[in-house]
Amino acid sequence: MKHYSAFAVAREALRYHTGWERAWRSPEPKKRYDVIIVGAGGHGLATAYYLGKNYGIQNVAVIEKGWLGGGNTGRNTTIIRSNYLQDPSAALYEKARSLYEDLSQELNYNVMFSPRGVMMLAQTQHEIRGYQRTAHANALQGVKTEWIGSERVKELVPIINIDGPRYPVLGALWQERGGTARHDAVAWGYARACSAMGMDIIQQCEVTDVRSENGRVVGVDTTKGAIDCDKLGIVVAGHSGQLAEMAGFRLPLEAIALQALVSEPIKPCMDVVVMANTVHGYMSQSDKGEMVIGGGTDGFNNYTQRGSFHHIEETVRALVETFPMISRLKMLRQWGGIVDMTGDRSPILSKTPLTGCFINCGWGTGGFKAIPGSGWGMAQLMATGHSPLTEAFTLDRFKEGRFIDESVAAGVAH
Repeated sequence: MKHYSAFAVAREALRYHTGWERAWRSPEPKKRYDVIIVGAGGHGLATAYYLGKNYGIQNVAVIEKGWLGGGNTGRNTTIIRSNYLQDPSAALYEKARSLYEDLSQELNYNVMFSPRGVMMLAQTQHEIRGYQRTAHANALQGVKTEWIGSERVKELVPIINIDGPRYPVLGALWQERGGTARHDAVAWGYARACSAMGMDIIQQCEVTDVRSENGRVVGVDTTKGAIDCDKLGIVVAGHSGQLAEMAGFRLPLEAIALQALVSEPIKPCMDVVVMANTVHGYMSQSDKGEMVIGGGTDGFNNYTQRGSFHHIEETVRALVETFPMISRLKMLRQWGGIVDMTGDRSPILSKTPLTGCFINCGWGTGGFKAIPGSGWGMAQLMATGHSPLTEAFTLDRFKEGRFIDESVAAGVAH
């Protein structure tokens, strides 16, 4: 009789009860799919999921050159908020935030959504005016935020120093139902749900060319062979420009590394997310006790997915003044992700010059928070040709001058 270790028994039970093996295996691609989504990150998997759930389109392949959730979805700081200034942005991000509220029940997979609250510190008079303006705009948009004074900031975050010599804390824009979620779990939950519908998630499958006939997409060539499709969705974050060139058009994007780091685990000391845009830093505490720290993008275009010393120096130096206690912590690990930035710091969710080809990119530093809303709108756009959530975020806005300026809300921090 064959004996199994406790680990093997637990693994087999997990396979049986959750069906995770189907989501993690990489089947050989079929000859033809109704839809191919390039990019098995949060946005690509969410798009595939809502195509199946909302529109019954389940002959779908999600192809990924690396591994599931191995790009920006697994390299961010997990912040979720919707307190954006412009109406189209607020609608899209609030849709995402509201979907996050019930996403664990929706997917039957715990994504560890934690509505702990997000505050954006005002440390100059200019920021006070800007955030109060955003609070008024959010009230008109139906997004629940409020302006709070420095005393309330100190009450919510006792470890903060509100009397910093250079940048004292003068108040904050507070969104009580913002928060965090487990980034890997979001990808895994969507992947398992897509797999349960019969969709194929094909890893280690890099697109080498996009094929078209008479101005319409007909398929892609990959390292695992040619695949035909009726519709193609490009959802690859920092590498969007390369895929767009294969499809015969250009994108108004620049690729930049965004770095983050975590400290050694410590006892609970901070149960909200704090963002300080003036000094280019933000921080929260993970469930494991690590202080999750991030800042602004690198000052030059690059495709680096690792950390660098200048980021530690600039970001930690800025935050130590506001949070003196972190000066005594040791860094546990550091990493980077490749973000694609548009000129107006708003995303692109659009049809393209190639008929049947759709693009989802340009999320800059704030893509994780938008995953459910992005997938919802992108699925509607691909299935029906139109979505109220995406109509303002077309490629045409750059040549028509219809910019959605979120440079303050999205250009620096999450």
